[in-house]
This record gives sequence, structure tokens and C-alpha cells, in this order.
Amino acid sequence: MKKKLLYIIGVALLSSYSCQKNNLYPALQTSVSNQGGQPFSTVARIQSQVLGLYAGLRNGQLYGGRYQVYNDVKAENWINSTANSVTAYQTWTESVTSTSSEVLNLWQQAYQTINNCNLFIDGMGTTGTAVAGAALSANYIAEAKFVRALAYYSLLQFYCQPYGVNAGASAGVPLRLTGNSVYGNYDLAPSTVAQVYAQIISDLNAAETALPASYADAATNTTRAHKNTAIAFKTRVYLSMQQYTNVITEAAKIVSGTTSFTAPTGVAFALQSSIANVFKAPYTTTESILSMPFTTTEPVGAQNALADYFGGLGSSEFYLNPAGVVADTKWKAADARRALIVVKSGHSYLTKWPGASPYVDWAPIIRYSEVLLNLAEARVRSANTVDATAIALLNAVRGRSDASTVFTPASFPNGATDLEAALLQERNIEFLGEGLRWADLARLVLPVPAKSNVPLIKPTDAAYIWPMSGNEQLYNKLIGR
Repeated sequence: MKKKLLYIIGVALLSSYSCQKNNLYPALQTSVSNQGGQPFSTVARIQSQVLGLYAGLRNGQLYGGRYQVYNDVKAENWINSTANSVTAYQTWTESVTSTSSEVLNLWQQAYQTINNCNLFIDGMGTTGTAVAGAALSANYIAEAKFVRALAYYSLLQFYCQPYGVNAGASAGVPLRLTGNSVYGNYDLAPSTVAQVYAQIISDLNAAETALPASYADAATNTTRAHKNTAIAFKTRVYLSMQQYTNVITEAAKIVSGTTSFTAPTGVAFALQSSIANVFKAPYTTTESILSMPFTTTEPVGAQNALADYFGGLGSSEFYLNPAGVVADTKWKAADARRALIVVKSGHSYLTKWPGASPYVDWAPIIRYSEVLLNLAEARVRSANTVDATAIALLNAVRGRSDASTVFTPASFPNGATDLEAALLQERNIEFLGEGLRWADLARLVLPVPAKSNVPLIKPTDAAYIWPMSGNEQLYNKLIGR
């Protein structure tokens, strides 16, 4: 029966908790017991748990690769070539069920990550803060809340109706905020979409307040959350909620300038002069706000790797849809982002992640170019005007890769509607393969365009969102659908 807990929340202890089997054999210093607050007994042990929380996000079933893959292939830019039900085929065909592997695995990994965050926050409250001190503990708890927010956000994007359908009144997911380390009754009804978003914002606000302004090196600034990371992610979350004035407020903290843009305080975010730089080692550019790192000893795994799905490497699961974004004639051949597409055996693939097995290219989660486009869109939609600053932000992103295209107010004869469409298409080009396309369609409650033999999916169709995990439905009597 203890397996039941794994199905519901994917419980994983923060470290290798164990009990002493014999008092004659003292516990090794490298072994952690759950007795007497041992996982929180030293600062080193506490810090290792913090890094472990990021490992949950970095898992291939979540932000290590699969979350981005599902977001991209659910939309229109990719054609499946393997019909492998284990590697997102059912998401691509819009035919997932409650027992599809992607539905089960993303749910479990997200809740396992959430539970680890909850266990850590609880443990810091009872033991850890006294050990690490108030200031350092506040930093660490803020990181846990940041990670928890990202995990909850991932769940909302697939399993729930978009916020824009009814201002978040639809059923969301169970909102679990305390840690579970033993078997028990975990029946819990879903909170509303609005309530889950409110918790995400609460966690991100708390993270912004307590996180450090920066770390000592670029790698840590890219792989762990600091104040500007939390702010950047809030611009994504508020955009998903169609709360455009809040996007503008948050973005103003980390975007300054009129033609080129930078973050004025904290980590100095800025666009790279070449987009190719973002996808090269050491992956720690000023544009790389948050990325998931991999090494030869800690690779993401072939069936999770973005290169394996989109790069024409390994299994070559998907190739670019000739009728998708690549068919846009306004996306010029000389645009540097076109150079990230190669043709192999008659199909086009994306080379943002060029490394073959063991697949150690870092997986980007959020880049500064997204923050700029988030702000641009929010300015247009909030005022319903052809906003000059929005055009400048659009030009900064387009111009970095295509200096020959310069947008002016005359580029948008139908006013704000044309500029909104241009911004949405710029995102489609800029973040191809990075896991934003489906989320962009959903937040605006737009249909999923047809592709190959897969028909158009309307927002009112059952296939528009995923069903709840079948394991959760089996063991949580209050989950609903």
C-alpha cells in the first residue's frame, strides 16, 4: 500500500533518510537519518538539499527537457517521425489519456519536486534555521519557494483550463503546501486555477524578497534563482494570467533603455549580440536567466534530451513542419535564427542543442529576450495601442538576428491587432523548440492549428488540455476529472 503515496505525490525524501539498524554501528557522517532533524544538522547538509531541489526541476521529465518538448509538439511546428508513445507521440496527436506516459510522468515529477520543497521548508522551520542562521535560511527557503512555483506553473499549463477562459475559476490542481514523508490519507480536492496562480505569485514574491541579488559566478547566476530570476518569471506568469499591468510593473524592475535594454540592478541581463552565443558552452550569457545544466556524469538521458527530439540526433523524434513557422516569408533567409536550422535526409531540424549523446547541452528555461517580448506585448494589450516602446522592444529582438527588418508604426496598418500578431509570431520564431508555443496559444485561448494528419483543436475540445493523471484519479478520491 505504500506505493500508493508515490502515485499521489511522488514522495521522495530529500536525502537518503535511514534509521540506524543497530546502535552498535554509528551512522556515517555522509549518511543522513530522519531522526532528530539530522538532514538539517549542518549547513553543508542543508545546502545539499537546496541543490537537490533544483535537481527535481532538472529531471528529464520536467524542465530538463520533457516540459519544453510537450509544449512545442502539442502546437503546430513539428511533425512526428517515430510514432513512439513513450516520446510525446500522443501529445503531438492530441490523443493523450489519463494513463499516457507523459500525463503520468510530468504529474509525478512535478509533485515530487513540490513535496521535496515542502519537506525542506518544513524542516527549516523546525530545525534548519537555527543551524544556518536567519539570513542564509531565508535565502534557502526562498529558493525552495521559487522551485515550487515553477513546478506548479508547469502543472497549470497542461492539466487545467487557461486563466483567460474564466479568470481562473476552473478547477486547477491540488495545492499541497506541507511535506509528506510517510503514508497517509492524501485525498485533496483541486484548488481553482486562480488559487494556484495566487500561490505561485506568492512564492515568487517571497523569493524576490529573500533571494540574493546575485552569486559569485555566472554559472550559479544561471542555474540558481536570484532576485532578478524571480522577477523575470513573474513576467511570464502574469502574462499567462492576462494581467498586463502587472507584467509591466515587474518588467520595469529589470528592463531599462530605449533601443538596447539591460537590467539596471542585480544580475545585468542583456541580449547577446548573436543568438548563437546563447546555445554555446559555457551557456552562462547575460541573456541566460535560468537554464538546467548537464554534464557527462549527469546527462539528461537520450529520451529526454532536446537534441534527441528536435536536433536530428539520436532518435530524431520530430522534424520541423514545412507548413509551420518556417514557412513564414517574413522570417527572412538572412535571419541568424535560420542558421540554427539544418536539413538532414530531406527534413529540417533545429540545432540549438548541437551535442550528440550523452546530450550535455543546457536546457534553457527563460531568457532575457522573453522578458522583453513579455513587456512589449503587455504594453500593447494593456493600452490597445501601437506603443512606441513595444516596437522598440520588438526591434531589439528581431534586429539582433535580422538587422534588415526595422518595424515602425506604419508596419501595423490595422493598429494594435497587427502589432500583437507580430509579437506573437516573433515569439514563435525566437523560442522555437524552447517550450513556449503551446503556452502562448493557451494563455490567449487560441486554437491549436492543424498539422499533418492532426486536425485543428479548438479551446472547447476535450483534447485542448490534458486529463488529470490516472494514478491521481485512482488514489485521490477528491481529484475530480
